[in-house]
Amino acid sequence: MRQALLDHFRATFGRAPDFLARAPGRIEFIGNHTDYNGGTVLGAAIDRGVWVALAKRADGRRRFSTMLGGPMLDLPVGTPVRQTGPAAWSNYPLGVLAVMPEFGLRVPEGFDLAVASSLPSGAGLSSSAALELASALVFLAATQQELPRETLVRLARQAENAFVGVPCGILDQAVVGLGRVGHLVFIDCRGPSFDLVPMPASARFWVFNTHTKHALVDGMYAARHRECLAAAKAAGVALLADLNAVALQASAARLGAVELRRAEHVVGEIDRVARMRVALRAGDLAAAGHLLSASHESSRTRFENSTEELDFLVTQLRAVSGVYGARLTGGGFGGAVMALTDERFDAAGAQGVSAAYGARFGAEPEVLPMATGDGAALLRI
Repeated sequence: MRQALLDHFRATFGRAPDFLARAPGRIEFIGNHTDYNGGTVLGAAIDRGVWVALAKRADGRRRFSTMLGGPMLDLPVGTPVRQTGPAAWSNYPLGVLAVMPEFGLRVPEGFDLAVASSLPSGAGLSSSAALELASALVFLAATQQELPRETLVRLARQAENAFVGVPCGILDQAVVGLGRVGHLVFIDCRGPSFDLVPMPASARFWVFNTHTKHALVDGMYAARHRECLAAAKAAGVALLADLNAVALQASAARLGAVELRRAEHVVGEIDRVARMRVALRAGDLAAAGHLLSASHESSRTRFENSTEELDFLVTQLRAVSGVYGARLTGGGFGGAVMALTDERFDAAGAQGVSAAYGARFGAEPEVLPMATGDGAALLRI
């Protein structure tokens, strides 16, 4: 993908880039919708990602191109304006430009920028955060500036919240920015504070991308965000992370039925994250798998962000030798399922699950074996 992007850049802009960065996608391992509730989460950077190349211009034009298709976007220097339609992908680098002054940073003026990705669309692997982090790195390099890594993570999240308009927590940007091969990233989102948790050497990840999405997925995500905030307010706390199971039970009568289900999921999920850290440090993949499956069941029944397709995959996977557990990954409402396995689960096992899904729903899911990867980095050309 790196060489393909360099070739695309030369073919599109007639010269080589000055700077190149790569940022990985991420798997949300466990901690579904806990981040914006001030909770804890575990995620893994993966060995697929987004590449961004940039060359400076002296004429004040900003040109954006992507290998994913669509026309080049040509904008004048000035305050970034949110794009719609085929150019909407550019909102992620534009968002980074828009928030850089808030962090005391100089903004690059004219440039050519091109993007390539090995992340499948709609799989919940956070291509948006990867694009934000990689864009931020080339913008900083072009202006000879540096940021502490945790500040870079906060900048990328601010771009998505304030400019793109997605009320996400810090999970995606932190895992993309701080990931390391062979590890999960633990995030306490209230700080935020970060830690690395080693993965057992025998562990494997598989992602099954259904390529299904509810048409109103963005609205559903925002609705869950509102419901969680309303549940916290009704319970008399600032964030649902301020509750434990006992405190939630004591305040249950003050919550509506929907608010209570959302709160039960978040409070239970935070507890599962804590137990997952213990299981992984002990190398207990069986316990880890049980926690993943419990997480999915809570997403299905309490947070209601699963789908028939995702539930079917989880059920099929849990019945196969070598699979410890499975759950939806990412925001939900469609997308992908992640399975935690060992080496007994292989391509043949994955194909069996895929075939069963195809027989039920008419099309097989995209099967993606995954490995952990390193976080975002500026690369030598």
